[in-house]
Amino acid sequence: MEKKIAVIKGDGIGPEIVNEAQKVLDKVGEKFGHSFIYTEVLMGGIAIDKTGVPLPQETIDVCLSSDSVLLGAVGGPKWDTLPGNLRPEAGLLGIRGALKLFANIRPAKLIPALAGACPLKEEITKNGLDLVIVRELIGGAYFGKRSTTVDEKGVKTACDSMEYSDFEIERICRVAFEMAKKRRGKVHSVDKANVLDSSRLWREVAHKVKEDYPDIEYYDILVDNTAMQLVRNPAQFDVLVTENLFGDILSDEASMITGSLGMIPSASLGEGSLGLYEPIHGSAPDIAEQNKANPIAAILSVAMMLRYSFDMGSEADAIEKAVDEVLNDGYRTGDIMSEGCILVSCSEMGDLIAGRI
Repeated sequence: MEKKIAVIKGDGIGPEIVNEAQKVLDKVGEKFGHSFIYTEVLMGGIAIDKTGVPLPQETIDVCLSSDSVLLGAVGGPKWDTLPGNLRPEAGLLGIRGALKLFANIRPAKLIPALAGACPLKEEITKNGLDLVIVRELIGGAYFGKRSTTVDEKGVKTACDSMEYSDFEIERICRVAFEMAKKRRGKVHSVDKANVLDSSRLWREVAHKVKEDYPDIEYYDILVDNTAMQLVRNPAQFDVLVTENLFGDILSDEASMITGSLGMIPSASLGEGSLGLYEPIHGSAPDIAEQNKANPIAAILSVAMMLRYSFDMGSEADAIEKAVDEVLNDGYRTGDIMSEGCILVSCSEMGDLIAGRI
Protein backbone atom coordinates (compact mmCIF):
# COMPACT_ATOMS: atom_id res chain seq x y z
CA MET A 1 0.00 0.00 0.00
CA GLU A 2 1.25 3.48 -0.90
CA LYS A 3 0.61 6.50 1.34
CA LYS A 4 1.56 10.16 0.84
CA ILE A 5 2.74 11.96 3.97
CA ALA A 6 3.32 15.70 4.23
CA VAL A 7 6.28 16.27 6.54
CA ILE A 8 6.65 19.47 8.55
CA LYS A 9 9.92 19.23 10.45
CA GLY A 10 9.62 22.71 11.90
CA ASP A 11 12.00 24.30 14.37
CA GLY A 12 14.45 23.36 17.12
CA ILE A 13 14.59 19.62 17.65
CA GLY A 14 11.78 19.09 15.14
CA PRO A 15 14.02 17.94 12.26
CA GLU A 16 15.92 15.49 14.50
CA ILE A 17 12.89 13.72 15.94
CA VAL A 18 11.02 13.63 12.62
CA ASN A 19 14.04 11.98 10.99
CA GLU A 20 13.84 9.17 13.53
CA ALA A 21 10.08 8.81 13.10
CA GLN A 22 10.57 8.49 9.34
CA LYS A 23 13.31 5.91 9.95
CA VAL A 24 10.85 3.79 11.92
CA LEU A 25 8.08 4.28 9.32
CA ASP A 26 10.44 3.15 6.59
CA LYS A 27 11.22 -0.02 8.53
CA VAL A 28 7.49 -0.65 8.94
CA GLY A 29 7.06 -0.21 5.20
CA GLU A 30 9.88 -2.65 4.52
CA LYS A 31 8.49 -5.29 6.90
CA PHE A 32 4.80 -4.97 6.00
CA GLY A 33 5.01 -4.18 2.29
CA HIS A 34 4.01 -0.49 2.32
CA SER A 35 5.48 2.54 0.60
CA PHE A 36 5.50 5.91 2.36
CA ILE A 37 6.15 8.91 0.12
CA TYR A 38 7.24 12.07 1.94
CA THR A 39 6.85 15.68 0.81
CA GLU A 40 8.62 18.15 3.07
CA VAL A 41 6.95 21.55 3.56
CA LEU A 42 7.54 24.58 5.79
CA MET A 43 5.70 25.84 8.84
CA GLY A 44 6.65 27.79 11.96
CA GLY A 45 9.79 29.82 12.49
CA ILE A 46 11.66 28.37 9.54
CA ALA A 47 8.74 29.31 7.30
CA ILE A 48 8.85 32.88 8.65
CA ASP A 49 12.57 33.08 7.89
CA LYS A 50 12.19 31.75 4.35
CA THR A 51 8.78 33.07 3.25
CA GLY A 52 7.80 35.79 5.72
CA VAL A 53 4.73 33.93 7.03
CA PRO A 54 4.35 31.02 9.51
CA LEU A 55 2.06 29.01 7.22
CA PRO A 56 2.59 29.34 3.46
CA GLN A 57 -0.31 28.45 1.19
CA GLU A 58 1.89 25.80 -0.48
CA THR A 59 2.08 23.96 2.84
CA ILE A 60 -1.71 23.92 3.17
CA ASP A 61 -2.10 22.68 -0.41
CA VAL A 62 0.41 19.84 0.03
CA CYS A 63 -1.18 18.77 3.33
CA LEU A 64 -4.68 18.72 1.81
CA SER A 65 -3.45 16.53 -1.06
CA SER A 66 -1.68 14.07 1.28
CA ASP A 67 -3.01 11.07 3.18
CA SER A 68 -1.63 12.38 6.48
CA VAL A 69 0.67 14.97 8.03
CA LEU A 70 3.67 14.46 10.33
CA LEU A 71 4.79 17.47 12.38
CA GLY A 72 7.88 17.92 14.53
CA ALA A 73 7.66 21.14 16.58
CA VAL A 74 7.45 24.88 15.96
CA GLY A 75 8.54 28.00 17.78
CA GLY A 76 11.48 29.40 19.71
CA PRO A 77 12.72 32.58 21.37
CA LYS A 78 14.02 33.90 18.05
CA TRP A 79 10.46 34.74 16.99
CA ASP A 80 8.92 35.67 20.36
CA THR A 81 8.83 39.40 19.66
CA LEU A 82 6.79 39.10 16.45
CA PRO A 83 3.09 40.09 16.34
CA GLY A 84 0.74 37.25 17.29
CA ASN A 85 -0.43 36.61 13.72
CA LEU A 86 3.17 36.21 12.55
CA ARG A 87 4.50 34.01 15.35
CA PRO A 88 5.26 30.33 14.63
CA GLU A 89 2.32 29.18 16.77
CA ALA A 90 -0.06 30.98 14.39
CA GLY A 91 0.96 28.43 11.80
CA LEU A 92 -0.16 25.61 14.08
CA LEU A 93 -3.56 27.18 14.68
CA GLY A 94 -3.84 27.91 10.96
CA ILE A 95 -3.10 24.38 9.78
CA ARG A 96 -5.67 22.92 12.19
CA GLY A 97 -8.30 25.26 10.81
CA ALA A 98 -7.31 24.76 7.17
CA LEU A 99 -7.46 20.97 7.49
CA LYS A 100 -10.66 21.14 9.60
CA LEU A 101 -9.05 19.12 12.38
CA PHE A 102 -11.44 19.53 15.29
CA ALA A 103 -10.44 16.65 17.60
CA ASN A 104 -7.12 16.36 19.39
CA ILE A 105 -6.45 12.89 20.79
CA ARG A 106 -3.78 12.82 23.47
CA PRO A 107 -3.09 9.59 25.37
CA ALA A 108 -1.34 9.59 28.74
CA LYS A 109 -0.10 6.18 29.79
CA LEU A 110 2.44 5.28 32.43
CA ILE A 111 4.89 2.81 30.89
CA PRO A 112 6.02 0.34 33.59
CA ALA A 113 9.69 0.73 32.64
CA LEU A 114 9.43 4.47 33.38
CA ALA A 115 7.36 4.26 36.55
CA GLY A 116 10.27 5.69 38.54
CA ALA A 117 10.12 8.92 36.52
CA CYS A 118 6.52 9.63 37.52
CA PRO A 119 6.41 12.49 40.08
CA LEU A 120 3.43 10.94 41.89
CA LYS A 121 3.78 8.63 44.87
CA GLU A 122 3.77 4.90 44.22
CA GLU A 123 0.62 4.53 46.34
CA ILE A 124 -1.15 6.70 43.74
CA THR A 125 0.32 5.12 40.59
CA LYS A 126 0.02 1.48 41.72
CA ASN A 127 -3.47 1.40 40.21
CA GLY A 128 -2.09 2.45 36.84
CA LEU A 129 -2.42 5.47 34.58
CA ASP A 130 -3.96 4.97 31.16
CA LEU A 131 -6.24 7.74 29.92
CA VAL A 132 -7.01 9.71 26.80
CA ILE A 133 -7.92 13.38 26.61
CA VAL A 134 -10.17 14.32 23.70
CA ARG A 135 -9.81 18.06 23.20
CA GLU A 136 -11.92 20.23 20.90
CA LEU A 137 -9.36 21.92 18.70
CA ILE A 138 -10.76 24.70 16.51
CA GLY A 139 -13.25 26.52 18.75
CA GLY A 140 -13.33 28.28 22.09
CA ALA A 141 -11.11 31.12 23.26
CA TYR A 142 -8.26 30.34 20.86
CA PHE A 143 -10.51 30.94 17.84
CA GLY A 144 -13.10 33.34 19.30
CA LYS A 145 -13.37 37.08 18.79
CA ARG A 146 -10.63 39.08 20.48
CA SER A 147 -9.89 42.73 20.94
CA THR A 148 -7.65 45.17 22.77
CA THR A 149 -8.89 48.69 23.36
CA VAL A 150 -7.68 51.84 25.12
CA ASP A 151 -10.24 54.27 26.60
CA GLU A 152 -9.99 58.04 26.93
CA LYS A 153 -8.19 57.68 30.28
CA GLY A 154 -5.52 55.44 28.77
CA VAL A 155 -6.80 52.25 30.39
CA LYS A 156 -6.03 49.27 28.17
CA THR A 157 -8.54 46.38 28.12
CA ALA A 158 -8.19 43.04 26.39
CA CYS A 159 -11.03 40.62 25.67
CA ASP A 160 -11.13 37.03 24.35
CA SER A 161 -14.47 35.30 23.76
CA MET A 162 -15.05 31.58 24.30
CA GLU A 163 -17.68 30.60 21.75
CA TYR A 164 -19.14 27.16 21.03
CA SER A 165 -22.11 25.99 18.98
CA ASP A 166 -24.13 22.91 19.85
CA PHE A 167 -22.88 21.30 16.64
CA GLU A 168 -19.22 21.73 17.60
CA ILE A 169 -19.85 20.27 21.05
CA GLU A 170 -21.83 17.32 19.77
CA ARG A 171 -19.24 16.17 17.25
CA ILE A 172 -16.34 16.22 19.75
CA CYS A 173 -18.44 14.42 22.37
CA ARG A 174 -19.25 11.68 19.87
CA VAL A 175 -15.54 11.20 19.21
CA ALA A 176 -15.03 10.67 22.94
CA PHE A 177 -17.92 8.22 23.34
CA GLU A 178 -16.81 6.21 20.31
CA MET A 179 -13.30 6.02 21.74
CA ALA A 180 -14.64 4.89 25.12
CA LYS A 181 -16.45 2.00 23.38
CA LYS A 182 -13.03 0.68 22.34
CA ARG A 183 -11.44 1.27 25.75
CA ARG A 184 -12.90 0.85 29.25
CA GLY A 185 -16.30 2.38 28.60
CA LYS A 186 -16.09 5.55 30.71
CA VAL A 187 -16.35 9.24 29.76
CA HIS A 188 -15.77 12.30 31.96
CA SER A 189 -17.00 15.54 30.37
CA VAL A 190 -14.96 18.47 31.71
CA ASP A 191 -16.50 21.93 31.93
CA LYS A 192 -16.99 25.00 34.14
CA ALA A 193 -20.78 24.95 34.08
CA ASN A 194 -21.05 26.61 37.47
CA VAL A 195 -19.71 29.85 35.94
CA LEU A 196 -19.60 29.88 32.12
CA ASP A 197 -22.53 29.97 29.68
CA SER A 198 -20.43 28.12 27.09
CA SER A 199 -19.91 25.33 29.62
CA ARG A 200 -23.61 25.17 30.46
CA LEU A 201 -24.33 24.59 26.77
CA TRP A 202 -21.48 22.06 26.69
CA ARG A 203 -23.07 20.09 29.53
CA GLU A 204 -26.53 20.27 27.98
CA VAL A 205 -25.31 18.86 24.66
CA ALA A 206 -23.09 16.23 26.29
CA HIS A 207 -26.12 14.91 28.20
CA LYS A 208 -28.05 14.59 24.93
CA VAL A 209 -25.18 12.70 23.28
CA LYS A 210 -24.82 10.27 26.20
CA GLU A 211 -28.41 9.09 25.61
CA ASP A 212 -27.13 7.41 22.42
CA TYR A 213 -24.51 5.50 24.42
CA PRO A 214 -26.35 3.74 27.27
CA ASP A 215 -23.49 1.30 27.87
CA ILE A 216 -20.96 4.05 28.56
CA GLU A 217 -20.45 5.35 32.11
CA TYR A 218 -20.76 9.13 32.05
CA TYR A 219 -19.72 11.81 34.54
CA ASP A 220 -19.76 15.61 34.58
CA ILE A 221 -16.71 17.09 36.25
CA LEU A 222 -15.58 20.68 36.72
CA VAL A 223 -12.21 21.60 35.23
CA ASP A 224 -10.65 22.65 38.55
CA ASN A 225 -11.67 19.37 40.16
CA THR A 226 -10.27 17.49 37.17
CA ALA A 227 -6.89 19.17 37.63
CA MET A 228 -6.89 18.05 41.26
CA GLN A 229 -8.07 14.51 40.57
CA LEU A 230 -5.38 13.96 37.92
CA VAL A 231 -2.73 14.09 40.64
CA ARG A 232 -4.90 12.55 43.38
CA ASN A 233 -6.33 9.52 41.58
CA PRO A 234 -5.63 9.42 37.82
CA ALA A 235 -6.63 5.75 37.60
CA GLN A 236 -10.30 6.77 37.80
CA PHE A 237 -10.17 8.29 34.30
CA ASP A 238 -10.56 6.56 30.95
CA VAL A 239 -11.65 9.18 28.38
CA LEU A 240 -11.91 12.88 29.22
CA VAL A 241 -13.55 15.23 26.73
CA THR A 242 -13.35 19.00 26.99
CA GLU A 243 -13.09 22.29 25.15
CA ASN A 244 -9.96 23.82 23.67
CA LEU A 245 -8.46 25.91 26.48
CA PHE A 246 -9.23 23.44 29.28
CA GLY A 247 -7.94 20.58 27.15
CA ASP A 248 -4.69 22.36 26.41
CA ILE A 249 -3.93 22.77 30.11
CA LEU A 250 -5.19 19.39 31.35
CA SER A 251 -3.44 17.40 28.64
CA ASP A 252 -0.09 18.93 29.59
CA GLU A 253 -0.73 18.07 33.23
CA ALA A 254 -1.73 14.50 32.38
CA SER A 255 1.32 14.09 30.17
CA MET A 256 3.73 15.32 32.81
CA ILE A 257 2.57 12.80 35.40
CA THR A 258 3.62 10.01 33.05
CA GLY A 259 7.23 11.05 33.66
CA SER A 260 8.26 12.92 30.52
CA LEU A 261 6.72 15.11 27.84
CA GLY A 262 9.14 13.42 25.46
CA MET A 263 7.07 10.24 25.58
CA ILE A 264 3.62 11.52 24.60
CA PRO A 265 2.23 11.51 21.03
CA SER A 266 -0.92 13.15 19.75
CA ALA A 267 -3.32 13.04 16.83
CA SER A 268 -5.50 15.83 15.45
CA LEU A 269 -8.41 14.48 13.43
CA GLY A 270 -11.35 15.72 11.39
CA GLU A 271 -14.31 14.08 9.66
CA GLY A 272 -12.24 11.99 7.24
CA SER A 273 -9.02 9.98 7.50
CA LEU A 274 -6.62 12.92 7.09
CA GLY A 275 -4.89 13.65 10.37
CA LEU A 276 -2.03 15.71 11.80
CA TYR A 277 0.33 13.75 14.07
CA GLU A 278 2.86 15.34 16.38
CA PRO A 279 4.60 14.92 19.72
CA ILE A 280 3.17 17.18 22.41
CA HIS A 281 6.49 18.70 23.47
CA GLY A 282 7.93 21.93 22.18
CA SER A 283 10.90 22.71 19.96
CA ALA A 284 13.46 22.65 22.83
CA PRO A 285 15.90 25.05 21.13
CA ASP A 286 18.37 24.65 24.01
CA ILE A 287 19.23 21.12 22.83
CA ALA A 288 18.58 21.52 19.11
CA GLU A 289 21.16 20.05 16.71
CA GLN A 290 22.91 18.22 19.57
CA ASN A 291 21.41 14.75 18.96
CA LYS A 292 20.09 14.72 22.54
CA ALA A 293 16.32 14.88 21.94
CA ASN A 294 13.96 12.05 22.80
CA PRO A 295 12.32 10.88 19.53
CA ILE A 296 9.88 8.44 21.17
CA ALA A 297 6.90 10.81 21.19
CA ALA A 298 7.37 11.44 17.46
CA ILE A 299 7.76 7.72 16.84
CA LEU A 300 4.60 6.92 18.80
CA SER A 301 2.86 9.68 16.83
CA VAL A 302 3.48 7.78 13.60
CA ALA A 303 2.06 4.69 15.31
CA MET A 304 -1.11 6.73 15.90
CA MET A 305 -1.00 7.77 12.23
CA LEU A 306 -0.89 4.14 11.15
CA ARG A 307 -3.78 3.27 13.44
CA TYR A 308 -6.14 6.21 12.90
CA SER A 309 -5.47 7.46 9.35
CA PHE A 310 -4.24 4.33 7.57
CA ASP A 311 -6.14 1.59 9.44
CA MET A 312 -2.88 -0.31 9.95
CA GLY A 313 -3.42 -1.67 13.45
CA SER A 314 -0.83 -4.44 13.29
CA GLU A 315 1.81 -2.03 12.08
CA ALA A 316 1.00 0.41 14.90
CA ASP A 317 1.19 -2.44 17.41
CA ALA A 318 4.64 -3.34 16.06
CA ILE A 319 5.97 0.18 16.74
CA GLU A 320 4.50 0.33 20.24
CA LYS A 321 5.90 -3.11 21.04
CA ALA A 322 9.34 -2.08 19.76
CA VAL A 323 9.32 1.02 21.98
CA ASP A 324 8.38 -1.07 25.03
CA GLU A 325 11.15 -3.60 24.31
CA VAL A 326 13.85 -0.95 23.95
CA LEU A 327 12.79 0.75 27.19
CA ASN A 328 12.54 -2.58 29.02
CA ASP A 329 16.13 -3.26 27.94
CA GLY A 330 17.20 -0.11 29.77
CA TYR A 331 17.96 2.29 26.92
CA ARG A 332 17.21 5.94 27.69
CA THR A 333 17.66 9.41 26.25
CA GLY A 334 18.74 12.12 28.69
CA ASP A 335 15.24 13.31 29.66
CA ILE A 336 14.23 9.87 30.97
CA MET A 337 17.64 8.69 32.15
CA SER A 338 17.84 6.92 35.50
CA GLU A 339 20.51 5.05 37.43
CA GLY A 340 21.56 1.75 35.91
CA CYS A 341 20.22 2.57 32.43
CA ILE A 342 22.09 3.07 29.16
CA LEU A 343 22.24 6.62 27.80
CA VAL A 344 21.74 6.86 24.04
CA SER A 345 21.43 9.70 21.55
CA CYS A 346 18.36 10.68 19.55
CA SER A 347 19.53 8.84 16.44
CA GLU A 348 20.64 5.79 18.43
CA MET A 349 17.20 5.53 20.02
CA GLY A 350 15.67 5.65 16.55
CA ASP A 351 18.01 2.92 15.35
CA LEU A 352 17.17 0.72 18.35
CA ILE A 353 13.42 1.03 17.88
CA ALA A 354 13.60 0.53 14.12
CA GLY A 355 15.73 -2.54 14.72
CA ARG A 356 12.97 -4.12 16.82
CA ILE A 357 10.24 -3.75 14.19
